Formats: sequence, structure tokens, C-alpha cells
Amino acid sequence: MNTDRLLHGTFTGADEFCDELFAYLTAVGQSQYDETVTQLEHARQTAALAEADGYDQAAQVAALLHDIGHLLLDEHDAHHNFLAEDLHHEIVGARYLTRWFGPDIGTPVALHVKAKRYLVATDPAYANSLSVASTRSLRVQGGPMTGREVDAFLCLPHADLAIALRRWDDNAKRAGVAVPELDHWRPAVCRLVNEASAVV
Repeated sequence: MNTDRLLHGTFTGADEFCDELFAYLTAVGQSQYDETVTQLEHARQTAALAEADGYDQAAQVAALLHDIGHLLLDEHDAHHNFLAEDLHHEIVGARYLTRWFGPDIGTPVALHVKAKRYLVATDPAYANSLSVASTRSLRVQGGPMTGREVDAFLCLPHADLAIALRRWDDNAKRAGVAVPELDHWRPAVCRLVNEASAVV
């Protein structure tokens, strides 16, 4: 699947963009996130948790696409150094998503790694619950926040949603969980792209 087209292609409208995005997610998302789930399964589980918690469609789409930076960077479990170095997938993904959806989706995605650092610093039970992969990646992402970093983080726009997204993210790595198919979120994705383009 052509990452370059997704990043730099010109699309005639939201429907064509959605076609390309969903085809890309379906194809590239088959790579393994970890030993338990594929990247697409992880994305769907994360979005389903947002929906189950009663969050709106914008939050669900942010959850669905929160790790698109991993896909754009070709980061996956088959690479021996996956999660061993920090390529800032959250920033890569957020920049891309902000372009198409605006900051209400891009910003919580940008903050979901910082949210892990926040939760590790403020919630001992959360820190003890991290998977091996999340613990490994935490080390290269800066470790727990300092007290000053915690205060600054909580002042950022969408910090609360980023914290919720982080918790969904960490609980979305379960084999065999029944969740909606990817197309369940297609209407929301297309609507939000249309709304963002209308604002521009």
C-alpha cells in the first residue's frame, strides 16, 4: 500500500480520502502490534472502548487512528527494534491527522504518549499494569513525568481526552475480543473530514 500517496496525494473530496485511508488501514494494519494483536485489531479495540465509555465520535476516531504514526513510519513487531527507540509516532500521526481532521483529533493523539508518562507518575496501579512492551517503550519516551511536567501537562488542551485515550490504548491488546469492523467508523471519519475541510 502506498504510504506516499496517503501522505502527499491530492484527493477530490472526503469520500476519496476515506477510500484511500481505509484501504491503507486494512492493508498495512495487518502487521503485528505485538504478539497478541495486529495494529488494526489494536486500533479497533481502542475505538470500541471509547464508544463503550460513551465518548463522542471525534474521540472514537482519535482512538481509532491514534497509532497511525506507527503505520506511516513502518513501525511494527516484525522489526527487531520496534519500541526500542522513539521515533515520535504520536507527533507524526498527530500532524497528519490535524491536517485532515483538525486539532480536536490531532491534539489528543499528540499527547497520548505524554499521558502514559503522566499516569505512571500519578497512578501506581497504572504503572504496575503496563505490558512488557509499554514498559519497554516508556524508558525511551522519557520515563515518568516530574511534578512540574505533571502540572504543565494538565494545563494542555485535550489533556483529559489524552488520558482517557491512553487508558483505552493500554486495554486494547487482547486476543479474540469481539469489536466492530473498521467500516463501523467510516461514516464518522468521512463526516469529520468534511467538517474540517469546511472550516478551512
